[in-house]
Amino acid sequence: MDSHDWDTRYAGDELLWGSAASATVVEQVTSVPAGRALDLGCGEGRNALWLATRGWQVTAVDFSAVALNKAQRSAAPLPRSVRGRIDWALGNVTNLEFGTDYDLALAVYLHLCPDERAAVLRRAVAALRPGGILLILDQHPDPDRLDDESHSTAIELEAALGDLLTITVAVRRVRETEQGPAVDNLVVGFRTSVGS
Repeated sequence: MDSHDWDTRYAGDELLWGSAASATVVEQVTSVPAGRALDLGCGEGRNALWLATRGWQVTAVDFSAVALNKAQRSAAPLPRSVRGRIDWALGNVTNLEFGTDYDLALAVYLHLCPDERAAVLRRAVAALRPGGILLILDQHPDPDRLDDESHSTAIELEAALGDLLTITVAVRRVRETEQGPAVDNLVVGFRTSVGS
């Protein structure tokens, strides 16, 4: 899907993914001291908003202007000090420069083909300071179609990034959603050196 397709998908008044941060992001990041975060494919901003309320300085990137407008509307009721911690950036993560020295990079349900995903994730690792954390969470909505090549497995993600990160979590798990069973791949790791 291109940015126009995502703009169309986000066009309604409702938040597509709800307002609460991903439970997995909350579980994995709650104990991490606040710093600088990069939220790739932030959509309507639910994870970026949660991070900012916890003291993180967040760069939230998406190529859907409609999603970013909805994210900014969701942020409007928050205190100025929280809103000021988020830089909403309109751009395509496949060709955008991320900067450096992030403490955390999120790629939560980032919908890219495998080659693009691998390149973006490697650039996300390069944007981390040594010790910075990369959290990848993607979902395959149909557990009966686990061979769908557009969704890497946790093991494949670990293999693709293992030379850049020390992987601390690499799991695939089935969870129930309102639409039925879904398979999540979760990979978490930290950048081990400047040369990585």
